[in-house]
Amino acid sequence: MLKTLVVIPAYNEALNIEKTVQDIHENAPWVDYVVINDGSKDNTLDVIQKNKFNYIDGFCNLGLFGAVQTGFKLGFMEDYDVVIQFDGDGQHSAEYIEPLVKEIENGNNIVIGSRFVTEKKPFTARMIGSRLIAGAIKMVTGKTIKDPTSGFRAYDRACIKDYATETNNPPEPDTLVYMLRKQRKIKEIQVEMSEREFGESYLNLVNTIKYMSRMMVSIFLIQPFRKV
Repeated sequence: MLKTLVVIPAYNEALNIEKTVQDIHENAPWVDYVVINDGSKDNTLDVIQKNKFNYIDGFCNLGLFGAVQTGFKLGFMEDYDVVIQFDGDGQHSAEYIEPLVKEIENGNNIVIGSRFVTEKKPFTARMIGSRLIAGAIKMVTGKTIKDPTSGFRAYDRACIKDYATETNNPPEPDTLVYMLRKQRKIKEIQVEMSEREFGESYLNLVNTIKYMSRMMVSIFLIQPFRKV
């Protein structure tokens, strides 16, 4: 099995992080992992330290990009074959880590844990954004990505370097356009995701509108024109 690092960004996940890491211990004990405590204001750090989890403590909140890139930098410096982005809120399941890594072994550069490979995307308000982003990526690249907003992804060595060393590669859907332009092979595999048990997502209505606006501008006006 490829040398794999699971990166778990965590901001105010005191009620979720213990279950998340335990899931990895039970279902993917062969991987290494690191929790990136992204300047949490609750007692996330206390829970991490009490359980003696592997972690990097951020003294301030850098946001998802900063937290995940910290993990990518560790993966790059420590010469990992695969880095997996894995949410700290308990929505992802570690039982799918091995299938993701297998697809990296099969020659893919990025493998997305997707909810909609064999399952149909529901027509709900929550999925409007996903449909819009998927449609925009299709228009710009001609490629279909059914679950572009999934934060459960595996990256090979080439992409680890891309994300660790370039400041314009946040782990967001718009960057997938740039990766496709770089001829990176992206594959989706079907996974099941759970609902968040505790805490709230930062994507309230206002933040969702801001997020969607930023994604659309980037997909149509920035990513297609970046130097490859």
